[in-house]
Amino acid sequence: MIDLRSDTVTHPTDEMRRAMAAAEVGDDVFGDDPTVNALEARAAELLGKDAGLFVSSGTQGNLVSLMAHLPRGYEAIAGASAHTVIDEAGGHAVVVGATVRALQERPDGTLDPAEIVAAFRDPTDLHEPITGLVTLENTNAHTGGRPLTVEYTRTVAALAHERGVPLHIDGARFFNAVVALGVTPAELAAPADSVTFCLSKGLSAPIGSVVVGNGPFVARARRARKLLGGGMRQVGVLAAAGLIALRDGDAGMITRLAEDHANARRLAEGLAGLDGIRSPGGIAQPDDGPLDPERAVTDFVLFKVDRDRAVFLDALEARGVRMVAYAHGQVRAVTHYGITAADIDRTIVAVDSALRETAPQPAGDPATSAA
Repeated sequence: MIDLRSDTVTHPTDEMRRAMAAAEVGDDVFGDDPTVNALEARAAELLGKDAGLFVSSGTQGNLVSLMAHLPRGYEAIAGASAHTVIDEAGGHAVVVGATVRALQERPDGTLDPAEIVAAFRDPTDLHEPITGLVTLENTNAHTGGRPLTVEYTRTVAALAHERGVPLHIDGARFFNAVVALGVTPAELAAPADSVTFCLSKGLSAPIGSVVVGNGPFVARARRARKLLGGGMRQVGVLAAAGLIALRDGDAGMITRLAEDHANARRLAEGLAGLDGIRSPGGIAQPDDGPLDPERAVTDFVLFKVDRDRAVFLDALEARGVRMVAYAHGQVRAVTHYGITAADIDRTIVAVDSALRETAPQPAGDPATSAA
């Protein structure tokens, strides 16, 4: 089975499995797990921050970051399609006690700086919540994995900091952005006050994310993690895989993300030539014409089919390929570790066959987005 539903389906490498089995461990709640401590220090060093915090997931990483930044009753400015807004079970409201001022992303994944400025609340007006945070998602999922540049991140950080507000980056696929932009992790993270990134997507670790920022922020996030029940004990057995993922060069899993990006472009180019494949529409590709392969710059390929989507996906799975129903009536394919160029070629043949089997008709109802 060629599984392109998400980069979350990756399996740890053999070296990761060996490192996990042999990991030196301690009680992380006491700060005694040397492997976790090493992972947190490595993540902070790599992104140019003072400290790091190992958490169970990207959702938990974002949640503890919001808790560390936002007093109860405050408000964050975020993209309307951001994972923190629509895909984290309303945690910002339920747990943090914060509202969100949601702005529509543009097709390049950015928020309009003028709209960000206009979204700040008047702190002297008792009727309004107080703006306490600006958040960005990098890469931006609903635009098809568009990376946000260092220059743009600096612009938004300056707008936030001029108003006394921090900038948080939901960097679930932060290293995909790093590789696509050809910058260092520290350069891309520098303007932000906090960043969270996933180890369990393209970096292929079995579980976990890391939050980085300055010391006082991470101390507040650590307390928030404990409140959420996220304090873990001998968790070095998991952190060991993350340490391998974050190694430099070919010894780690960061630089190889370029292979995933090349495979995504290869897939998009192959799909674009098939009868029945069309633009994903919306901010992923605003026009309603053919699929534009140039939109595939990281590991996402978003598209629509002029078929019943569910029937098409079933026909595709019957041919040994899995994709997933995504937002706005789209189909999503995500390339990742373990997917080869040959798999992509087989996928294109399978999609063509599934399209030929299924009759053209309006696409099915839009589905909720996947992780």
